[in-house]
Amino acid sequence: MALDGITLHFVKTELEQTVLGARVEKVHQPSKAEIVLLLRTRGGAFRLFLSAESASARVHLTQFPTENPQNPPMLCMLFRKHLTGATLVGIRQAGLDRILFLDFDAANEIGDKVKLTLCIEITGQHSNIILIDGNGKIIDAVKRVDETKSSVREVLPNCTYVLPPRQDKINLLSASVEQAAARVKLQKNQQLAKAFMQSVEGISPIVSRELAHLAAGDCTCAVEVVPEQQIAAALENVKRCLQTDAPQYCTVYNEEDKPFDFSFLDITQYGAFYKKTYADSFCALLDAFYFERDRVLRAKRKAGDLYKALHTLQERTARKISNQQAELSACADKEQLRVFAELINANQYALTKGSPVYEVPNYYANNETVRIPVNPALSPAQNAQKFYKAYKKAHTAEKMLAGLIEKGEQEILYFDSVLDTLSRAETESELTLIRQELIDGGYLKRKKGGKLRLPKELPPYQFKTSEGFTVLVGRNNTQNDKLTLKTAKNYDMWLHTQNFAGSHTVILSENREITDKAIVEAAEIAAFFSSAKEAQKVPVDYTLIKNIKKPVGAKPGKVIYHVYNTVFVSPRNPEETKT
Repeated sequence: MALDGITLHFVKTELEQTVLGARVEKVHQPSKAEIVLLLRTRGGAFRLFLSAESASARVHLTQFPTENPQNPPMLCMLFRKHLTGATLVGIRQAGLDRILFLDFDAANEIGDKVKLTLCIEITGQHSNIILIDGNGKIIDAVKRVDETKSSVREVLPNCTYVLPPRQDKINLLSASVEQAAARVKLQKNQQLAKAFMQSVEGISPIVSRELAHLAAGDCTCAVEVVPEQQIAAALENVKRCLQTDAPQYCTVYNEEDKPFDFSFLDITQYGAFYKKTYADSFCALLDAFYFERDRVLRAKRKAGDLYKALHTLQERTARKISNQQAELSACADKEQLRVFAELINANQYALTKGSPVYEVPNYYANNETVRIPVNPALSPAQNAQKFYKAYKKAHTAEKMLAGLIEKGEQEILYFDSVLDTLSRAETESELTLIRQELIDGGYLKRKKGGKLRLPKELPPYQFKTSEGFTVLVGRNNTQNDKLTLKTAKNYDMWLHTQNFAGSHTVILSENREITDKAIVEAAEIAAFFSSAKEAQKVPVDYTLIKNIKKPVGAKPGKVIYHVYNTVFVSPRNPEETKT
């Protein structure tokens, strides 16, 4: 799944044909390691996406708008200062290495023309985006690297930019396939696929395995057993792609029908087991390949502090409940305290001060003698009052603890519902609304600077059943309340997973009788938008909206109902019918 140097070569060609000569209109920084340049050409506007994320470093044009933070980071402001208004005049690649240079003609603060270069290094965990001035000095970088992080090269403002150390590999743009095959054969005691990786510049693991498959029909065979002519014949496929500039834009899907790798060669090593699709360009391929995965991962990263805070709140509440339950268990003996007090009062005439134990008949148990430990420094009346006081304290504590435990258990359920909502949040707007909900509930502290600037609330998810009924699904607890208590009407149908955290789901009746088929389809959607989405069979309750009530003072998303039916369904992803 790595973007290799040869794929980057083809991306470079596409960019030269599309955006060379474009003017930079805006610069955005959606996340710490991502930069988006909004480019304008005579042919229209384009978004150039640059990422230095270790698991998905890349550069390509994108059709998907990115969601940017409310306040641009300082690095974004610096890049805007230097690049806004600049013209892209050149695109260079270091051989077939995974390093691309974007050269710009720009103007400084006083209007003098200057040269700037934006360097994108796609090197795994060391990937970086670096802005360099015309003298080769680093202006700044997405990832600063000092001597404590690398003893080879520093990436810091005002340092001279130095290329990463090159590997001694064959570049098929300048070398023949025979030279490359000879280099592969020099890799003794190696699997053929690994020998290709160590010898040829610009190929990824999937390409090296494909070359081994083409040369020998086996990705794991030893390099010694494969004739050099067969190795050269396999490499001829790569050479031909580079010479004719006609790659295959191939994406491979796994057993779960999810894209897991791509290549500039047609991938045949998996036979008919894995599905393949072909795009029109590498920019289109990379855009589609990374969009869904990175959107979810980006949300998870941005929500990291929320996950940590919610787990801490859950653990703290669970400990509090455990302590309260222990205290409640201690209150179970409160009746014995009352009995001791009554027995002492009833036998005061026979008791004297100074005795550590009173032995008195227990008229609650056939006058059997009971031994009552007391404070010898107190009189019998004072000891009786002490037992009465302990009884009243335990009686009051029992009532309070029962309420506190119930409240704590409701909070645990609420935190589960927020975590479930958080697991599906995909945008900065959704995360901001969840954060505000926790602040309003007193679970998070408001940051300095006043109230969060809330984004425009997104509408509920909306789907259609096969019979044309509209199904609405809340995005968070606040929207769940609004959907159930304000949007929906009395004879709309409400659905929710039984005993699992999930979103409120509503079927709009729209003056039609809601069918059993529509209920089952909506229940499948409700099960998918819940913490039970990975289960095989999920119980989903359904009832008319008129049967739903919200208790006074209840947490967001909390409702009660007593009249309902239950259907067992398998969760279904309704994304294909999302509107």
